[in-house]
Amino acid sequence: MKTKYLIGIPIIIVFVIFGALSFRKTLTPYVSFEEAEKSGATVQVIGRVVLPQVEYDTASHRLRFPITDDRGNRMPVEYGGIKPGNFEDADQVVAIGRYQDEVFQADQLLVKCPSKYQGASAADSAQMKHPESIPKQPL
Repeated sequence: MKTKYLIGIPIIIVFVIFGALSFRKTLTPYVSFEEAEKSGATVQVIGRVVLPQVEYDTASHRLRFPITDDRGNRMPVEYGGIKPGNFEDADQVVAIGRYQDEVFQADQLLVKCPSKYQGASAADSAQMKHPESIPKQPL
């Protein structure tokens, strides 16, 4: 019975270590533009797209555009892939990649669009009226 433990426990430890290292590699932290420039590692940056400066080459499928953060800092981004269909409607973009040669080279783009399902604001709610055709139910 001890032989089973002597063989089983090291195998379990190896699998746990392998799983932890694999999981750690999939984690990509959000960082500021400055941290992305300094790190050289794969990171995520988030910013607003400067739409008038978007360039897309359909032949090479290269998308180039600058993004700005909430402090007004600007970072050029280059993405080698098909431009997302809702890119022009984007409120924000999350670029996953690394900073190289004065440009953030994105491997993935996540487009964050304003939700059409957001609730009405308090001002909008005050102006909304209950439809007359539907009887009001007591609460």
